[in-house]
Amino acid sequence: MTAPPAQTPARRLGSDVGIDGLSVAYGDHTALRDVSLHVPAGTTTALVGESGSGKSTLALATGRLLPAGARITAGSVRVGDVDLTALGGRALREARGRTAAYLAQDASAALNPVVRVGRQIAEVHQVRCGASRAEAAELSQRALADVGIPDPDRVARLYPHALSGGMRQRVIIAMALAFHPQLLIADEPTTALDVTVQAEILGLVSRLQREYGLTVVWITHDMSVVAEIADHVAVLYGGRLVEHTDVLGLFEGARHPYTRALLECFRSGRDAAPKEPYTTIAGSPPTGGVPEGCPFHPRCPEAEARCGVEVPRLEGLAADHVAACHRLEDGR
Repeated sequence: MTAPPAQTPARRLGSDVGIDGLSVAYGDHTALRDVSLHVPAGTTTALVGESGSGKSTLALATGRLLPAGARITAGSVRVGDVDLTALGGRALREARGRTAAYLAQDASAALNPVVRVGRQIAEVHQVRCGASRAEAAELSQRALADVGIPDPDRVARLYPHALSGGMRQRVIIAMALAFHPQLLIADEPTTALDVTVQAEILGLVSRLQREYGLTVVWITHDMSVVAEIADHVAVLYGGRLVEHTDVLGLFEGARHPYTRALLECFRSGRDAAPKEPYTTIAGSPPTGGVPEGCPFHPRCPEAEARCGVEVPRLEGLAADHVAACHRLEDGR
């Protein structure tokens, strides 16, 4: 019996994402501690913080894509009515790409250098949907057109090295959205691009988000990207969530000392005169283990004795704004 022709997956609306008490360990090292976060359907939440703060670990754990040796030790991740942390085997494989999809930072590393780009996209449809070779090739060209690649028939026949960085990034976006997932996890996908191409990719993702109703979690260290794309912002440090608010609340009313320090660094880099030194945060993030108490206290200019022994709890400061600082607990 001939199999029915493969169909392009039906477009679906994004879903709420609920992360509840999530902790992740690499061997004996706890990299993420008791993080809870809500991402409303169809919105974008940016994860910000210095390298080592836990951004990528949170994103990979959300998509159940942690590397070997890493494990979720507590908590859950729910996308709509699907509890990803409860899935395993075939159910988890089916959820990847359909419930949640991952957009890698380095498109060159994500693509096979010896396979034509059209073939790489087509294989997704053949393996996951049982499409014939001809049907998969047609879906591949359609996907390339959807992400704004001109002359998709020609581009599909090229190898990754023949494409620019921006074009390679569009290819992996096409692959990530092949099954119109409810959640897209983007791991700094514009970091290696120049500002013009970066703006094009941000515009593309925004268009696709509106068209597909995607819920997006976007990792970045660039506050200008946050201002461009985010609805809400989650600030992480030392594997903990230290502040969560809407994007306007971040830029106009950040309350945690670490968030304020990040914003000062950003504004200094943007506004500093020639040869004027940039603002920096003294010290460096914890690497060999998180200190007791508030993880930021060794670098915090406002730290008190209490900060070195007690972990601050998240305080509700306003609607949709929480932060974890002892000074806020005391109403300061």
